Amino acid sequence: MRNSLIAALVSAVLLSAGCKQPKRKVIGMVPKGTSHMFWVTVQAGALAAAKQFDVELIWNGPAQEAEVDRQIQIVDSMVARHVDALAVAVSDRNALVLSIDRAAAENLPVAIFDSGVETSNYLTYVGTDNYRAGRLAGQTLATLLGGRGSVGVMRNAPNSASTTDRERGFSEALKDFPGIRIVASDFGMADRDKANAAADRMLSTNPGLNGIFASNELSSTGAARAIQGHGLAGKIRFVAFDASDALLDDLRNGVVDALVVQDPFKMGHDTVKVLVDRLQGVTPPKRIDLDAWLVRKEDLDKPALKQLLHPEVSKYL
Repeated sequence: MRNSLIAALVSAVLLSAGCKQPKRKVIGMVPKGTSHMFWVTVQAGALAAAKQFDVELIWNGPAQEAEVDRQIQIVDSMVARHVDALAVAVSDRNALVLSIDRAAAENLPVAIFDSGVETSNYLTYVGTDNYRAGRLAGQTLATLLGGRGSVGVMRNAPNSASTTDRERGFSEALKDFPGIRIVASDFGMADRDKANAAADRMLSTNPGLNGIFASNELSSTGAARAIQGHGLAGKIRFVAFDASDALLDDLRNGVVDALVVQDPFKMGHDTVKVLVDRLQGVTPPKRIDLDAWLVRKEDLDKPALKQLLHPEVSKYL
């Protein structure tokens, strides 16, 4: 009787242990900011991948892209809580180096997405080929201007690797058009209102300006407001970067001539996927480049672009 009771207890313990589900892996993901449509769409893609691959996603970032110190705090807290893998869209390529190196020292798989960092202590980079995207913007604006004119560049922030690469690609593309000169350049400092003020100054001090390029969503929306405020919609050629409801409306209304857009949903999805692969023993390539797309007014109703421009973010958030 006693032996039968012991056997029953042992069987119960073994059955209980066998019924326990393995703990899901936890991936921490830190964007530059959380307030803008680009990052909302990245988050939706990341959540879609987390559901697909059965991992837990912790999404946390500063409200605004300019809050670099806050981003550092969040990255350091992710490392301290021992997430299984980490993804960071770096706001300042120099300021985040110590945090990324610290994560690497903890043997934490780190993916950098959207914007790079001045260290090689990470697993992989997933993001738009920003230099090529900038060249596309430069070639587009040059074509719109017929190869002649003076242009201004609304930049993002000095140490943002992604937008710096776009701005460099834009400037180098214009070297193929000797009739075009860059006569003004200013930073929006990752803030829509500051970008609006900078673009307003640019237009006021350069009354003969023929074109503008803006290198991200915030600089683009700020510049669009300035162009409208000066009554120059349709008179000055404007190539903007990134897609939001406001910028798509500006494209329809002729404030913007062309948008260079990324695929933030895919960026979020693929960043989570490469980290899941690594946790399963697969080492990804050091760099994974995603394509950028050029969108004009006549492209807005093309079926191939509708999902890119209007992803179903509410399905995942």
